[in-house]
Amino acid sequence: MSVGRRRWLAGAAALALGGVQLSPLGNARAADGFPARPINMWVPWTPGGATDLSLRLLAELATPALGQPVIVQNRAGAGGTLAMPVLTQAEPNGYTIAQMPQPVFRAPFVTKVLWDPVRDVTPIIQISGVTFGVLVRAGSPLRGLDQLFAFARARPGELTIATNGVGTTPHLVLETLFTERGLRYIHVPYKGTSELTLAVESGQVMVGVNSTGFAPEVDAGRLRLLATMGDKRTRRWPQVPTLRDLGFDIVAMSPYGLSGPRGLPDDIVKVLHDGFRKALFDPRFAEDLARYDQEIAYLGPQDYAQACREEYAKERAAAERMKARSSTGS
Repeated sequence: MSVGRRRWLAGAAALALGGVQLSPLGNARAADGFPARPINMWVPWTPGGATDLSLRLLAELATPALGQPVIVQNRAGAGGTLAMPVLTQAEPNGYTIAQMPQPVFRAPFVTKVLWDPVRDVTPIIQISGVTFGVLVRAGSPLRGLDQLFAFARARPGELTIATNGVGTTPHLVLETLFTERGLRYIHVPYKGTSELTLAVESGQVMVGVNSTGFAPEVDAGRLRLLATMGDKRTRRWPQVPTLRDLGFDIVAMSPYGLSGPRGLPDDIVKVLHDGFRKALFDPRFAEDLARYDQEIAYLGPQDYAQACREEYAKERAAAERMKARSSTGS
């Protein structure tokens, strides 16, 4: 039995043992009748990308349990942080929630923002996580990272590499790989995976670095994967090396979940959590994640809040190390 299957069965068993408190009508309504109207879920990526599609399915599956529609709203750009102003300015009544991708924990240390990803939100549930990969179009002569470095060394400033935004995890990995070797490349940020994969496939850019939302294109033979960034090789592409396999001590993963505004009452958090957890462990959602080489990475409100604090602390430490290196010129 696969690890993913065992995790799904464990989660399903937890649900059966009473993890979700359902009303006689079968939904997760609070005593005060929440929710009494549709819930808006803000997704900080363009429509049609892997995360957007997965969250749309999650919203659809959560609707029966919550008793109200969950409506996905897209606000793409700024490396996946544009849902944060909407979330942090919303009333803490449960009708506005948002995806929390990894870049929101990094943004306060690289740019000026008017929100804090720990202080100004109420974590609800961690859903999954993505790993990243380096890809080129199928006909590209570039067949490995060593060839990317060689091209950048021979033709400075000509290598074009796309990511899903400035300050995102793929962008920071590129900075580590290239600038520490004294190499230059042209960074081309896109708002989402679907735009990026199309740009790589059509030859608008030479290389793309993004989450495994590109999986269908790789499987169809339109894109070629050069390396992945997880702590081990993926089950989907076991022949593709990780950065560690290639000698780079880099592991880049990006867990994500759903949060509400600061001050969201505990009973509303519970309703939202229970409704989305029921959707999370629906077999259809696990199957959808598997299309993008992802697995369920469930955490409840308290554990997810702790994970968010830890991620924020890691990003702070990374920013301080980068600042120290810059000040010493090393």
